[in-house]
Amino acid sequence: MTVMAQNVSARGMQGISVRSRALFTKLNIYYAGVAVLLLVNLYLLVHMALAWRAAHSQNAAALAQQQAVLKAAEIAEKPLEGLDGKLAKATDQADAFYQKRLPYASSEVAGELGAMAKKQGVKLTRVQYSYVPVLEGGAGALTETRIDASLNGDYKPLVLFLNGIERDKMFFLINGVTLTGQQSGAVGLRLRLTTYLRAPVGKDEVEKSEAAANDDAIVSGSKAQ
Repeated sequence: MTVMAQNVSARGMQGISVRSRALFTKLNIYYAGVAVLLLVNLYLLVHMALAWRAAHSQNAAALAQQQAVLKAAEIAEKPLEGLDGKLAKATDQADAFYQKRLPYASSEVAGELGAMAKKQGVKLTRVQYSYVPVLEGGAGALTETRIDASLNGDYKPLVLFLNGIERDKMFFLINGVTLTGQQSGAVGLRLRLTTYLRAPVGKDEVEKSEAAANDDAIVSGSKAQ
């Protein structure tokens, strides 16, 4: 029995060995190699897909950034479009403002204030002028003219006078209004104004020469406070 069992066992082991060798034939090794290659290819494809996705995302972000830079450049460029024309227009407007609204002589200022006071029925009791050059030389020269005036009159005419100052064709800037007193219905005001004298041009030269005597009297009696 022992010999027979040993023989059966030996034949069983021999059969297993044969089957094992069969599994590792060339064909089976080929299939195993193909399977391994497929797994490697699948792994590489997955990594390539991930890398492409990352690169595409970076390219999209870079493109969006470049588009934002381009848009900012276009917005910054807009105010510069037609700059030559805008400068010419601004120059013309400045020249028109100079000619129409700025006086060229102190006598013009005094005459305008006197005319407005007379129109509203108020009295200018004192007017002093002081001068500060702000732009010197050239056609655009300006002299700041500071006016310190005292007025008397009824309340409503004084209000109308101040309103007229603000709306007058001659440029005036009201710097301060101070109540100085009130008696028998009349109100006293101290008014501080600023305007600018421009350089005379054309016929202004002739008119300024004719008004030179008046200007000299005004300037000589007006000192910076």
